[in-house]
Amino acid sequence: MMLPKWHALNSYNMIKEIKREKHELDATDQAPGRLATQIAMILRGKNKPDFSPHIDSGDYITVVNAKKVKFTGKKLVQKDYFHHTMHPGGLKRTPMKKIFEKDSTEVIRRAVYGMLPKNKLRDGMMKRLTIKA
Repeated sequence: MMLPKWHALNSYNMIKEIKREKHELDATDQAPGRLATQIAMILRGKNKPDFSPHIDSGDYITVVNAKKVKFTGKKLVQKDYFHHTMHPGGLKRTPMKKIFEKDSTEVIRRAVYGMLPKNKLRDGMMKRLTIKA
């Protein structure tokens, strides 16, 4: 049977079972941004040969020793996180040092969250991330 050119099957249209592995990363003496790029790549599934951007084929990740990350320069004191309350004059600023002291895992979580694609797949990817202090 001859299919029209636009109906030809390719590797993107094939339905296959997604095999998810478990990875464990140690955050000791690593910069949070560099660690977050590794985590984002694995969560997205870019380390697999059958990567496809519209399919969530990433793996599970556990990060240990999050409180032992190493900040280069003066980032711990100078970097701020912003959010807006959606009211006039509602821009709120929170220093990274305050967030790191309250919950050391939140700095890595926010870095990874910003590196993942801004679409419906992001929440599912973040659910597969576990960070332990």
